Amino acid sequence: MTPASLPFRERAFVLSGLLLISILSWAYLLYLARDPLAMCMVNMNPWTIADLSALFAMWAVMMVGMMVPSAFPMILTFAGVNRSRRAKSLSYVSTSIFVLGYVAAWTGFSIAATLAQEVLHSAALVSSMGVGTSRIFGGIVLMATGIFQWTPLKNACLRHCRSPIGFFLADWRDGTRGAFQMGLRLGTYCVGCCWLLMALLFIAGVMNLWWVAAITTFVLLEKVTPAGLWIARATGIVLVVWGGWMLFPAVRS
Repeated sequence: MTPASLPFRERAFVLSGLLLISILSWAYLLYLARDPLAMCMVNMNPWTIADLSALFAMWAVMMVGMMVPSAFPMILTFAGVNRSRRAKSLSYVSTSIFVLGYVAAWTGFSIAATLAQEVLHSAALVSSMGVGTSRIFGGIVLMATGIFQWTPLKNACLRHCRSPIGFFLADWRDGTRGAFQMGLRLGTYCVGCCWLLMALLFIAGVMNLWWVAAITTFVLLEKVTPAGLWIARATGIVLVVWGGWMLFPAVRS
């Protein structure tokens, strides 16, 4: 069953819930961007456990706001398959369990991103506001991300994220645990597809919402548009050129 085959009321209900989650996430990010003191991001001293906890909360909410919209087709397809199973008196579970598994994968990524930011901050490669301070570091990240856009790993993960029917045909699991595992597996594919794109946040600033919105839009385009694979590769070329422009002048100097 495809998302379009869901009755309007059920499709609207699922989409309303997903949009509410996304809007609340972006509202929280906007609050933090307008008041960095709320997250202690201007603290120049070594970060405490409280600082890291606040930083983790920011990353976790930001990943929800950035990545859940790109998973809408997958989530709607899951809801459609569930409805079909319910109509046939087969076992089914709440779509929220699948979403929870997906979010869990990005929560794990958020832990890694928090630790990475702490290391980069300690090494003076990013400021306390999460903005890159080294031209060489920025160039390396840009070039690495651009090259990754052409790798088999990127292509394999992106194909899983772009094919709802294929994903569920290959990975369907029954029951509540199975729904969570499917969401977690999808989220893991998405992390594998996008983790280096998220590293770009360490260049312009973790709380630069224009940068966050640009990456969110790009992820959405490469996942849901027919030309997504080519968009990813073309962007990879742009990132390599941009990274070279940043890196090589710094090396010559």
